[in-house]
Amino acid sequence: MPKLKTNKAAKKRYSYTATGKIKRTKSNRRHLLSHRTTKQKNQLRTQNAYADKSCEAGIKRMLPYGN
Repeated sequence: MPKLKTNKAAKKRYSYTATGKIKRTKSNRRHLLSHRTTKQKNQLRTQNAYADKSCEAGIKRMLPYGN
C-alpha cells in the first residue's frame, strides 16, 4: 500500500498533543490589530485552543501520521 500524503495546509494549522487531542491556533491575530481593544488581543493570546470534536475526523484524515 502506498504512503499517504499529509495535507500541508493542515500541517501548518494543527498539531497533536501528547494525549491525542488536536491543537489549533487562534484566528484574528495576524494583522489589522490596531482597531482591536487590548482586552480582545489579550484573550486571543492564550494558547489553549483545541479543534472541535465534529472537525476531528476530517483533520485526522489530513494528518495521517500525526504531524
